[in-house]
This record gives sequence, structure tokens and C-alpha cells, in this order.
Amino acid sequence: MEKLEKTLSELEIPYNQHSLDCLIQYMNKILEWNEHVNLTAICDKNEFILKHYIDSVMICAYEPWNDSSRIIDVGTGAGFPGIPLAILHPHKEFVLMDSLGKRIKILKQITDELRISNVELIHARAEELARKEDYRESFDLCVSRAVANLSVLSEYCIPFVKIGGYFSPYKTLSVSEEILQAKKAIKILGGVLEEKKPLQISDVNLEHQILWIKKQSSTAAKYPRKAGTPAKEPLK
Repeated sequence: MEKLEKTLSELEIPYNQHSLDCLIQYMNKILEWNEHVNLTAICDKNEFILKHYIDSVMICAYEPWNDSSRIIDVGTGAGFPGIPLAILHPHKEFVLMDSLGKRIKILKQITDELRISNVELIHARAEELARKEDYRESFDLCVSRAVANLSVLSEYCIPFVKIGGYFSPYKTLSVSEEILQAKKAIKILGGVLEEKKPLQISDVNLEHQILWIKKQSSTAAKYPRKAGTPAKEPLK
């Protein structure tokens, strides 16, 4: 955990022994479950800390993070980036959503065991949840490390974000072409991409960068389209 502590200090992210202990316990429980259910391809603890924890928390280095109090993680998988962020920021409110019920059931059991109380876990598809009044355009920030084309991911995620908030996907460093292809979709959905420099952390080779898409106007009621359509027919 030494590398994680160094990163948290460098990014000026507050932490204490309780949060570090909770992160260790969460990692151990995910790896235990992973022996029975495929949650992550990363089984080495050092690699887990780098590719799940450090990767997840790098968003905290950006100014909009400080202004975000209600956050949704779309396609959370094994709980990243949502769970590490929730552990380190107990006063922020998190919703973690995934389309696979088995994953959500496991995350619910683990978060209950570790008493992580600022997280709501939901089994749902983004196309359906984003149409519900309690969730549509109600979040300061939507994050996602889901593996999906930016045009598709934007249609899943931007409808959750309130005007003035941000959709911030974790994308590979070679995302330029994807951004060009997604510009029209982002505009249609009410967003605009802001230019922010990729983060650099000492002695860490990051695989992702954070994109910052600001919600400028309300998303038209017809978006997201019905389940399955965004992936089959991405907005162009």
C-alpha cells in the first residue's frame, strides 16, 4: 500500500488508517470472491493497487471533483472507480450501477460487511435507469471505466448528469480518434468536451486519462434510446 499512500499524498487526497484498512479489506474480499466468480483479471495485489486503486482515485486531482457531492458509477463491474472513491470520501453520496445482478449482489454483501454506508448499489441497465425521475439529470458527476465506445458510453451516461455537472469516463491515452467520432453524439446529448491535461503521477505509468464532458443543456427525452439500441446504432 506504500505506493497508494504516496499517490494519495501527492494528489492531496485526505486519508487515514481506517480508510487504508478498508481498502485492504475490500481488495482481499474481491480477490476471495474472484476465485468463484469472475470479477477481475487482476489477481496480483501490487497490480490491483496500481490498476484498480491508483487508477480510480486519479480523478480526485481535478477541480470539478471537489464540487461533486452526488456521483454515479455506470458499469461499475467489481466496484471501480466507485468503491475506492466512496471509502476515501465518506461524505459524498455514490450510486453504483451494473447490468449484472450477480456482481451487484456480491458488492452489496462486501459493502455491508465493511460498513461502507455512502453507497447505493443498483442492478439495472443504464438505458432504463436513466429514464427514472430519481436518477435522471440528478448527479453532479457520472464516472465510468466501462469498456465501450465513447459515443455509446455518452448516451448511457450523460442523461444522468445535471446541467453544470460532468460526465467523466476513464479512457486509454490513445483516445483521440474516439473523441473525434463522438463529438456530435456528445453535443446531441447536451455535453461539451473540456480540454484538461492528462494527469501525471510520480513513478506511476497510468493506463487511463480522465475526459471531462460538461453538461450544458438538458438531454432530450428520447435519450437514452431503448435497451440495446445505443450499442447497435451509436449516435453519429
